[in-house]
Amino acid sequence: MTLTLVAASVAAALTPRAAPVIFSEVPVDPDSEEATRLLIEELSKAPYQAAKPTLFDRASKAFSDWLASLTIGDGNGIPTIVSIVLLALVAVAIIAAIIVYGVPRLNRKSQHHDILFGEADYRTAAQLREAAEQAATREDYAAAIADMFRSIARGLSERTLVNMTPGTTGHGFATRASRVLPELATELVASADTFDRVRYMRKPATREEYEQLRALESRARSAKPDLAEATL
Repeated sequence: MTLTLVAASVAAALTPRAAPVIFSEVPVDPDSEEATRLLIEELSKAPYQAAKPTLFDRASKAFSDWLASLTIGDGNGIPTIVSIVLLALVAVAIIAAIIVYGVPRLNRKSQHHDILFGEADYRTAAQLREAAEQAATREDYAAAIADMFRSIARGLSERTLVNMTPGTTGHGFATRASRVLPELATELVASADTFDRVRYMRKPATREEYEQLRALESRARSAKPDLAEATL
């Protein structure tokens, strides 16, 4: 078979419509170098390049080949049902990764700020609650009230229900918390009044005020929030 017929056969196999054109353009009896040049020029044209597999095509084929290479038991190819299960597992793994790696981003939002009501405070809600109870045991009700109110604020912040920015005041917190816990709105505003009076105005604190704040903190931890009003 001459190089002319080889060129024509290749063109006909790739694009049937282009075959007559190639055959008419190829010399009757080209030498080896000329035939090679003509063939390369033809294959470099847009229709042939467009027919080349894309990166997605190659990746899909590689994955299909990998599945086909798997064997079970007697060495037969992997069954269709198992292929579906494998694909489902891959999908589940991807979803799990999104969930797992999405949590830190949420946690970054929910992390309590180091500044709480204008003061640096690194304690958790539980630690603040414990400190308040210890202060009450010493009958230091001013400190007990201050820490219990901070515990309420930090607890809602840790639960991503109220965003405690460094400049948030006691009443600012109470206003935000009241939207999230509407059933406790009146008590939250009253607790902010107590906190400001004891902490900043240096008014005497009583055990009764502390007990009211302690009960509010317990209710706030168990109350069902209005998530639509949560500020992350």
